[in-house]
Amino acid sequence: MATSILVTGASGFIGSFIVQEALRRQFSVCAGLRRTSSKRYLQEKKLRFLELDFAHPNELRAQLSGYKGTYNKFDYIIHCCGTTKTTNKNEFDKVNYLQTRYFIDTLRELNMVPKQFIFISTLSVFGPIHDKDGEELKERDTPDPNTFYGLSKLKAELYIQSIPGFPYIFLRPTGVYGPREQDYFVLARTIKNHFDFSVGFKKQELTFIYVADLVQAVFACIEKRVCRRTYLLSDGNVYSSRDFSYLIKKELGNPFVIHLKCPLFILKAVSLLAEFIAKRSGKPSTLNSDKYKIMKQRNWRCDINPAISELGYTPEYNLERGVKETMEWYKNEGWL
Repeated sequence: MATSILVTGASGFIGSFIVQEALRRQFSVCAGLRRTSSKRYLQEKKLRFLELDFAHPNELRAQLSGYKGTYNKFDYIIHCCGTTKTTNKNEFDKVNYLQTRYFIDTLRELNMVPKQFIFISTLSVFGPIHDKDGEELKERDTPDPNTFYGLSKLKAELYIQSIPGFPYIFLRPTGVYGPREQDYFVLARTIKNHFDFSVGFKKQELTFIYVADLVQAVFACIEKRVCRRTYLLSDGNVYSSRDFSYLIKKELGNPFVIHLKCPLFILKAVSLLAEFIAKRSGKPSTLNSDKYKIMKQRNWRCDINPAISELGYTPEYNLERGVKETMEWYKNEGWL
């Protein structure tokens, strides 16, 4: 019988790529979805689907229990489900922390704890703790998130860590980009419209990870059978605030672009306005007070050596290669 794997948030940017790689590796793959989730990138015939109502524990228990009764429990679970933007800041806590807690509790209650529970977290759990000293973020650093998003992910991590013997792995990637991703797409569209914005006047050290490299790290965790470990992930390079936009411009044929440097106080005002409009309209905005704090942060350097030495993690995409493939996808799909 094939090794079974559940990917929650399977319809999302990262989750859909994990599903595809799991199928390629001959896993028996179950895509965990909400009732309203799109299956646009989940068309493979071998896929099983499982509706998961994380917001209602009783419904969730019935859904997981029914699946177990038919197929048994999962060997591996990759928990990608979560939210990165919302019109209500309390939703970060509800979705990223409380619903993860409900999920974990239900798995334990039903004796469905897998061999590994891989939780896709974020580098934002640290906040700007090394903005002043310029040091790399390291696993042993004490997190001090300054965003609702980062705090909600950290609360989920701490709860999972508190369970004796629970087989967790936390992956904390830096900014993830690639085909299907929509936030970095906004930057590409802006540059196509002949504008490029940079934030603040102090030097900014940025890190990125192409989605395929994050997926590589997920399956390296499974192959190496690590347990109760945390890994920071990037492509291993450090970039300036202009590097990403320069590469996008190059892939667009070097259009004429007006470069604008936005002072932080203006960015903050615009972010708060966008957040206000989003609340009134009920549609989350890419730009908001959380995003402002992320864009304000000056140092995103992180130590990936534990992932390299313990997982054999070897990033295959630097920013130039990753942006090239991403832009090709945007253009082929008619996004640009």
